Amino acid sequence: MADGAVTAARVLVAADKFKGSLTAVQVAERVTAGLRRVVPGLPVETLPVADGGDGTVAAAVAAGFERREVRVTGPLGEPLTAAYALRETTAVVEMAEASGLQHLPEGVFAPLTATTYGSGELLRAALDAGARTIVFGVGGSATTDGGAGMLAALGARFLKADGEPVGPGGGGLRDLATADLTGLDPRWADVSVVLASDVDNPLTGPKGAPAVFGPQKGASPEDVATLDAALAHYAEVLEKAIGPKAAEYAVAPGAGGAGGIGYGALVGLGATFRPGIELMLDILGFAPALDRATLVITGEGSLDEQTLHGKAPAGVAAAARAAGKEVVAVCGRLLLTPEALGQAGIARAYPLLELESDPAVAMAQAGPLLERVAENIARDFLAGS
Repeated sequence: MADGAVTAARVLVAADKFKGSLTAVQVAERVTAGLRRVVPGLPVETLPVADGGDGTVAAAVAAGFERREVRVTGPLGEPLTAAYALRETTAVVEMAEASGLQHLPEGVFAPLTATTYGSGELLRAALDAGARTIVFGVGGSATTDGGAGMLAALGARFLKADGEPVGPGGGGLRDLATADLTGLDPRWADVSVVLASDVDNPLTGPKGAPAVFGPQKGASPEDVATLDAALAHYAEVLEKAIGPKAAEYAVAPGAGGAGGIGYGALVGLGATFRPGIELMLDILGFAPALDRATLVITGEGSLDEQTLHGKAPAGVAAAARAAGKEVVAVCGRLLLTPEALGQAGIARAYPLLELESDPAVAMAQAGPLLERVAENIARDFLAGS
């Protein structure tokens, strides 16, 4: 780096969480501390990021949104407190806050009965608070109900042949005879709902929500088959209720997000789909922060093949590369080659496992290790002559 680069340098830390170890906010704090240990007084701007999954509300709050809390129904039917973020008439709602895997007791799964009802309650709270644009982050769900629970909480009716409501979860949709969306709040017609997801899977089939994501929610092969058939039936019943667009939405990108809640948002709320990280970078004010930076530090817990397909570090790196800014990444573990990193726009990655080879210790000591990693970044990219 040329003479005077230290005083001219300005770092933007735009990293996602290290799942199981550090929140995105904590990652930014630790990286900043490590950088300034080597370059005291270094201007560092932090912009914790998320791709629509768990951590999305926290990223919005860190960017200046107001955190709002509301009591909702959890994935197993239990009451819990969930949060959304609000700034003027824009809300950021994260389905995982109400219906995420983190709300299940350890070792307990409910692939056939977990419900998104609480996500609907969370959306209604944002609507009642005056939101006219709702960024709906989907990911990290415990559910595979096609968003039926969410829509039921918002006034839709899903009934069995005897006129009684179907049971909770995707399994209950096997008994669906009629669907009625006329009870949905008319205010949704005037609200822009943007589906923020890092997956573009359809609702059903080999790449659908049950087949791809069901197993991580505890679904056996038999459960996957049951859920896939139930969601296909759900789409057929909705087609009878609202017409051919129900079938079109079932194969649309994002329909399979978060156990099919993306489909429910497309069908019932008129949502539009955008890759989660692109949308979140817009919402968080990434572009002006990028303009001010000379070096960008991004990252997440594991840099791997999944990272390259819509995860936060790839989105940050792509935007930074387009702006001609150098990017380095921090991570817990690194499973990408230098060539793959380069193609993603990342000059170099710094994994914690280079400093501590035991993964359990690295996770437990992620904070101090990340500060050491940041010191190395400062020496390599900021303290040279």
